[in-house]
Amino acid sequence: MATAESDRQLIESIIREYARIPYSYGETQIQTVFDREQDHYLLMLVGWEGIRREHGCLVHVDLIDGKFWIQRDGTERGIAQELLDAGVPKSRIVLAFRSLRKRQLTDFAVS
Repeated sequence: MATAESDRQLIESIIREYARIPYSYGETQIQTVFDREQDHYLLMLVGWEGIRREHGCLVHVDLIDGKFWIQRDGTERGIAQELLDAGVPKSRIVLAFRSLRKRQLTDFAVS
């Protein structure tokens, strides 16, 4: 049975792996932001591409009531797939970036 601590370790591990992938445009850094107290986990893009400022969230996952709430997923493979590959059941993954109506049409948790 998963615990809050094992869930934290899992999502941090997944996000750290994505942070190791070099960003190929401009002078841009990839930053991890882990708020274990409030259970918010982010992968941020910060820097410059020429004269244009780059600042944005690539991945945002919250742990809420024993579920992984994927708020933003800017990865090619998908954070949900990473969680499934790690053994997390679909019933513990909420695709929060989808409307409630659309979530009801998936095999994932609605809320």
